[in-house]
Amino acid sequence: MIVVTAASGALGRIVVEQLLTRHPDRPVVAAVRDPGRAADLAARGALVRRGDYDDPASLRDALRGAERLLLISSPVLDTEVRVRQHRAAIDAAVDAGVRAFAYTSFLGADRGGDGPNAAHHATERALAGSGLPATILRHPFYTEAFVNPGLRDAVTSGTVTHGTGGRGLNTALRADLAVAAATVLTSDEYLGRAYDLTGPLWTYQDLAAVLGELSGRPVEPVETTVAPPLGFLMQLAKAGLLERQTADLAALLGRPPTPLRDAVAAALG
Repeated sequence: MIVVTAASGALGRIVVEQLLTRHPDRPVVAAVRDPGRAADLAARGALVRRGDYDDPASLRDALRGAERLLLISSPVLDTEVRVRQHRAAIDAAVDAGVRAFAYTSFLGADRGGDGPNAAHHATERALAGSGLPATILRHPFYTEAFVNPGLRDAVTSGTVTHGTGGRGLNTALRADLAVAAATVLTSDEYLGRAYDLTGPLWTYQDLAAVLGELSGRPVEPVETTVAPPLGFLMQLAKAGLLERQTADLAALLGRPPTPLRDAVAAALG
């Protein structure tokens, strides 16, 4: 039995769907704070159980009979709270006799515990001390944060604004990251390993060119000051911190990650 936490979220939902599609005879538990939000997953064949990061008893109940667990990182921004929630899930997994873990961390979490990566760094250390074999999936930023239906406005205006200084962004689609998670959850081959998952490297010049190609209308990239929440990401990009590339995601997918053009085409509908 495989349990996926935060299964009613954008990433968790896709992971559950992937597992149900790829392994229809294997029980999959969607652990969610509000089971009412996972009725569609129940209809697909998932076992829906209440599993709230702030309620350790519910986590232990959700993990009954589980062999493997995908711990999707909490969306809470407060580091102390987030680490407490993750440790509650790890403790519940140990108590329930879960045999193996996978965790959605973030790129760079292995290199230190400062800033936004503090909770991921602490969670990776907690997993290492748990005695459970773990697979660490270090994610990049989601492509959907940049490539989404809002780009239709860029086509209309003829400009797409950014604050990257022309530097590249390494992002990946949730769908690709979900396939990678489903892959490691269903084989012992990946236990005890960490993967730095990166998608295609692209620039806003590339994005403008793709928008123009798909829409048949010229679109130009325009450098500007970008407001939060994308402003923080743009600052990282401008500093060249989002340009790292590895082959790990492609290896888990068995194919190249989804290219920018395909992501834009899907976003534009």
